[in-house]
Amino acid sequence: MIKIFYDHQKFSTQKYGGISRYFANLLEAIEDAEEFEYVLGVFYSTNHYLQQKPWFLDNVLAERLLESEHSRKIFKINEHYSKHILGKNNFDIFHPTYYDPYFLERLNKPLVTTIHDMTYERLPEYFWANDPLTFHKRLSVEHADKIIAISETTKNDILQYTTAKPEQIHVVYHGIDCETPLTFATMPELPESYLLYVGDRSGYKNFYLFMNAYSKIKEKYPDLQVILTGGGRLGIADMELIKRLKIGDQVTHLSASDEQLNTLYQKALFFVYPSLHEGFGLPILEAFKAQCPMLLSDTDCFREIAADAAEFFNPRDLDHLVHSITDLITNESRRRELVVKGNARLLHFPIKKSTDETFAVYKTLA
Repeated sequence: MIKIFYDHQKFSTQKYGGISRYFANLLEAIEDAEEFEYVLGVFYSTNHYLQQKPWFLDNVLAERLLESEHSRKIFKINEHYSKHILGKNNFDIFHPTYYDPYFLERLNKPLVTTIHDMTYERLPEYFWANDPLTFHKRLSVEHADKIIAISETTKNDILQYTTAKPEQIHVVYHGIDCETPLTFATMPELPESYLLYVGDRSGYKNFYLFMNAYSKIKEKYPDLQVILTGGGRLGIADMELIKRLKIGDQVTHLSASDEQLNTLYQKALFFVYPSLHEGFGLPILEAFKAQCPMLLSDTDCFREIAADAAEFFNPRDLDHLVHSITDLITNESRRRELVVKGNARLLHFPIKKSTDETFAVYKTLA
């Protein structure tokens, strides 16, 4: 039996999110696998994907104590617990859930790291100069025995921006449950017609270009609105932009559960994903499964994942985005065609393929 140790990092910092869901999928697959078992360096968590797990502090008093002291205390407690497991050394492979190198001096077992994107390296001008993420990521790559890249685009970026060797890197695409029907939650008072934006709105996500494009078409399509979801509350700069563009009555931000997100995808006219760069783009698979047509920025990664099942626009050209949105609004047959193609494209990304290929990486080190 091969024992994999997963640490706390993303389970301490995310309630919802693609990375914590990625690792939760691996935990679930290991529970059904005969050759593997896992140990999880989490003492307590509010992460949505771990709510069925038996936590040591799973009681009302602990929840009040920890949450009243802010999430930083949860992080520190879980980090201490992960260090405790490292010290016991009772595992075969360590697969941390993010890039903090706290473990390097303690670890004497094989290290697998998953690189989710190299956006900081490709677009450094969009990030805080003192953010330690790129440094931590580089240390993770340099010390890793095996590196999982979630797309060929990400693998190419790793080779370009680090000293990793091709033989170290295994491309394992994200997966999604293609078989279980989606569950939906009622969301009252949704507009009849809306464009959907999912995720955070930081610079490289190109949110401002999208808002500017929408402001140019809103008079022509007065009934068309925009729903934003995810990414936390709107920041001051976000709200000021929306106010300056005079679109506050047409743009709504909603916090959504997974079931509500499925509803938002399903009822949207189409999904707009304008990022300048991503490592994979998990919302693409979510939109495919919810049968939501989409308009994507024309980037290496999005072409790789969506293939011919989406429309694309130049992510640095406002006029092209305006033209692309207008075309897709008016072309109902094209939207239906994209849904059909999305159904077929989704079948390339089953969750079992993703977890099995990850297990195959583990076996090379066991």
